[in-house]
Amino acid sequence: MAVTAAQVKELREATGAGMLDCKKALEEAGGDLTKAAELLREKGLAAAAKKAGRIATEGAVQSYIHAGGRVGVLVEVNCETDFVAKTDDFKEFVRDIAMQIAAVNPKFVRREEVSTEELEKEKEILRAQALNEGKPANIVDKMVEGRISKYYEEYCLMEQSFIKDPDKTISQLLNEKISKIGENISIRRFVRYELGEGLEKKQENFADEVMAQVKGE
Repeated sequence: MAVTAAQVKELREATGAGMLDCKKALEEAGGDLTKAAELLREKGLAAAAKKAGRIATEGAVQSYIHAGGRVGVLVEVNCETDFVAKTDDFKEFVRDIAMQIAAVNPKFVRREEVSTEELEKEKEILRAQALNEGKPANIVDKMVEGRISKYYEEYCLMEQSFIKDPDKTISQLLNEKISKIGENISIRRFVRYELGEGLEKKQENFADEVMAQVKGE
């Protein structure tokens, strides 16, 4: 079926993909916008995987200071060229990552950074918890593995839900950006400081506060 300019425009606005890619996806999907969006996502992830091995040494170091100066973040995000590093899309992505770190306080960028020692310590704690809950010993190990997955989701940046769109992870957001920008992008490292960290103080919900600030901008 013939694809209209209005359909291409709607798909482009929904996905951020290029006009030609949107047209081809719509033609392949027979004009079905939902199916076309899924095709674009599948192709985008494949393209992102191909780009992931390319060297990325340009990029930016982004700072983010939470209102009132109570939380500060520095994050390094790399791309392949200085040209891309200066684009609005890349700058927005880096800022979003800095805000994510401020709000959700990950310990690691990705699960591979969790040391064997720390992982085993966490497994011991989870195993003891399961046994104290009265769970049968023969299923405790399976429960521990399931809870370790939750540990990764909580403490590894790439596996956290994106604060602006909880339906996608940071990993998915990264792959979407790689597909859209056309270069490999890598979140290399970060540091997060919280005022009075390690001292006894009242609990703060920084995720809610950061999102409130975003909505107020």
